[in-house]
Amino acid sequence: MSGLELAAAQITSSEWAVLGACAALAAATGLFIFHIRPDASDLAPHRSKLDQLLERRDTIYDNLRDLRFEYRAGKYSDGDYETMKNSMELEAAVVLAEIDRATDSITKRPRGPKPAQRSAH
Repeated sequence: MSGLELAAAQITSSEWAVLGACAALAAATGLFIFHIRPDASDLAPHRSKLDQLLERRDTIYDNLRDLRFEYRAGKYSDGDYETMKNSMELEAAVVLAEIDRATDSITKRPRGPKPAQRSAH
C-alpha cells in the first residue's frame, strides 16, 4: 500500500462527511461568485438627495407625534416638552427649506435667450 492509500484508509466516515461538506461549500462559493448575476435593483443608483430629505422630514414628523403623545402621557415636564418640540420644529423647518431648494433646482431649468433677443444680434 502506498502512503496515500494508507492515509485514505485511516479516514473515518465522520471525517469524510466533513471533507464532503467543505467541498460542497467551496463549490457553492465558486458558483455564487462566477455564475450568479446581480438583480437590476442591486445596480440601481442610490437614493437621491431629495429622497433622503423627504425621509428625514417624515422621521421628524413621526418624532414630533411621538413626543406629543409622551407629553400627554405625563412623561415630560412642560419645559422639557417645549424645548424638545422647538428643537424638532426648527430641524423640520431647515429640512423643509432644503426640500424647497432641491425641488426648485429640479424644476427650474436655465433657458436660453428669448427669440427676439436672438435675432437682434
